[in-house]
Amino acid sequence: MRLENPKRPSGLLDVVSLREQVYEYLRSEMHQRKLLPGSFIKINEISEKLGISTTPLRDAIIQLECEGFVTILPRRGVLVNKLSIQDVRNILEITGALESTVIQSVFDKFSPSHIAEMKRLNSEMILAINRDDFDTYYKLNITFHDVFLNLSENDTLKQIIMPLKQRLYDFPRRTYIKEWELINRQEHDQLVEHIEKGEREQAARLMRDSHWSFEAYETFIRRFYADSDERIESELAWHK
Repeated sequence: MRLENPKRPSGLLDVVSLREQVYEYLRSEMHQRKLLPGSFIKINEISEKLGISTTPLRDAIIQLECEGFVTILPRRGVLVNKLSIQDVRNILEITGALESTVIQSVFDKFSPSHIAEMKRLNSEMILAINRDDFDTYYKLNITFHDVFLNLSENDTLKQIIMPLKQRLYDFPRRTYIKEWELINRQEHDQLVEHIEKGEREQAARLMRDSHWSFEAYETFIRRFYADSDERIESELAWHK
């Protein structure tokens, strides 16, 4: 595999383009479970595989470390981070706080078309659940939340939220708890109902205190990530 390195007037732009491509490549490898939590990223091996210098690769890894995906260990290498239950608790708390803030700030921007789109996505989510199609369900879930996130003009906030969600969902994508997903979809219905009724505070509270609450769904959360950890450990052992 070789990454594109388009000819541009500025060498700086070339480096930036490569860094972004390498970042997306590494994220894809994580998404596809080729880079598992607890494993090390082999910089020289990837550099040779992609046909690039280690500079854009290291730049991409620094970005991944800033987002919490990896840890750079001096003289040891780059470790793909595992997700502890405390990490999950923290991410849920932050995401709930941010999304509830967004809902409050954009509430007056909701139009009938936004509500219709949220209803459509929620209907498709139930079809995906009934098919046990978690990949499609995951994408629809992200898109549902993006309907109101995209109404916000706070780009910094949106840039913070997406890596947090990716950390929550990307690695354990083969784990699926149907009962939990059905509850999640029901809360989407409740959110839409609050929006239709003009209930700003109730909508924001739902996101913060229920939808993203660790305490509300602790049993499901611990089961979800315990099952995922078992799969990851098994795959790590197989790769050794």
